Amino acid sequence: MVAVQIRDVPDGVRDALAKVAAGRGQSLQSYLLELLTREAERSRNLEVLQQCPVVSDPVWADADVVTTLHELRRERDEVLMERLE
Repeated sequence: MVAVQIRDVPDGVRDALAKVAAGRGQSLQSYLLELLTREAERSRNLEVLQQCPVVSDPVWADADVVTTLHELRRERDEVLMERLE
């Protein structure tokens, strides 16, 4: 594992974060590690979502949402079934 150091953190920011950590029963270090871990997971999720045609294609703009959802699920199921064959 690596160590991460953040310089020039204002006292007020550090105090606010320490207060939140204490309220959660955590050390400041464990709270910050949790925040960094969550942010890294979210960035990976965003990468996956950006590859999804629903996110990049404004299919929701003019279509009936329920109908579109059923069509997309059907297409997904077809792809999954092809992979199983």
